[in-house]
Amino acid sequence: MTAPIRVLIETTPKKVFASALDWPGLARGGRDEAVAIESLIACLPRYAPVAAAAGERFEADDAVIEVVERVEGDASTAFGVPAKVAAPDREPTDEPEAERLAALVEAAWAAFDRIAAAAPEELRKGPRGGGRDRTKMIDHVNGADGAYASVMGLRHDPSDRAAVEAMRADMLGVLRRPSDGSPLAGKRWPARYAARRIAWHALDHAWEIEDRSETG
Repeated sequence: MTAPIRVLIETTPKKVFASALDWPGLARGGRDEAVAIESLIACLPRYAPVAAAAGERFEADDAVIEVVERVEGDASTAFGVPAKVAAPDREPTDEPEAERLAALVEAAWAAFDRIAAAAPEELRKGPRGGGRDRTKMIDHVNGADGAYASVMGLRHDPSDRAAVEAMRADMLGVLRRPSDGSPLAGKRWPARYAARRIAWHALDHAWEIEDRSETG
């Protein structure tokens, strides 16, 4: 029997996030808890190739969602970011689990790179005519990773491709180290939360690029 997918629910009046605590990158939002969970379930087949690329077995069919924690969200949650650190995020990571989390983050980056490379420069606009085009989306994701690296105690300026690769290698190096669950570099994020935040941002924008790419 497939193990349930442990989920954190963070709630605000404007937005609710459902985040899979053991599967970095698997997080979806909605106007309420039911919609957020429905959206999470809907993207399981989309996440499965990412897990497979990391060498993980992931059953998208007949998955069981288990809400293990509910927390009050904050302004970041309302804005559209899964921002809250859950109790399970503070669980220690031994060497195999640390390697697993790093592999899933690396697979999320690879998915973003592949999807972005195949997309047209001009992406379909949103209902109000907004949204970044491909190059600006790439710059945004890389810039955000620079900020995430800082929270992990690293300093990088992802100004070109070589710098991005060096930054990612250092971030993965941190995630591959076993952890007692304390915040990385004495700052805010434990390793498990860092992994799921980084992977979520990469996949969220990868799937946005896919959805906004012109077809035919």
